[in-house]
Amino acid sequence: MKQIKKKFRHDSLQDADSIKAILKAITTGLGKGKVVLSDDQDEIILKPEGLLNLKVSASQDEDRSSLTLRVSWHADRDVPKNRKLVVGETK
Repeated sequence: MKQIKKKFRHDSLQDADSIKAILKAITTGLGKGKVVLSDDQDEIILKPEGLLNLKVSASQDEDRSSLTLRVSWHADRDVPKNRKLVVGETK
């Protein structure tokens, strides 16, 4: 039986501390194997397992910067990518 595809999307303006708290809650959920996302319109429960695929993208121009984090997984596929990502302050 085919599972129905479910999507969740949330857009809002947040300060850096609020985003930090959200990211911390997501990382805690990843560590526990269950991430629950909800707002006043919808909810989705994700259960990450096995190897997770991480994609980090960043761009910057004169007046706009963007940072995108994407974590994905597939229940039947383990595709290791052995590239080390370093996140931190500039030296």
